[in-house]
Amino acid sequence: MVDVFSGDETAPFFGFLGAAAALVFSCMGAAYGTAKSGVGVASMGVMRPELVMKSIVPVVMAGVLGIYGLIIAVIISTGINPKAKSYYLFDGYAHLSSGLACGLSGLAAGMAIGIVGDAGVSSQSSLLV
Repeated sequence: MVDVFSGDETAPFFGFLGAAAALVFSCMGAAYGTAKSGVGVASMGVMRPELVMKSIVPVVMAGVLGIYGLIIAVIISTGINPKAKSYYLFDGYAHLSSGLACGLSGLAAGMAIGIVGDAGVSSQSSLLV
């Protein structure tokens, strides 16, 4: 019996690793940004309670990062179907690199949103008038 080469058997591992990286790192960034900005919102509630609703913007921005990671993870995982078409190592590495790019940029953006949101909300309450 002749086996037909339909891609590499280890390639889906790298593809699913990219989907996991996109989801995990983006959610880590979203969690850090939400936690750090939440401290600023709490301090704003003590200093000027009437401006609390305006200070929630960094928390929402940080939460959206996790949704971006989820969307990319779903796109990557639906593209991995070795039974339907050949899935080579190139495809696996492409999905890994795109997942890492999305995840690590979400992590960096979450850290930036958290730091700037906390500093901007807690120290400069006159900006939100």
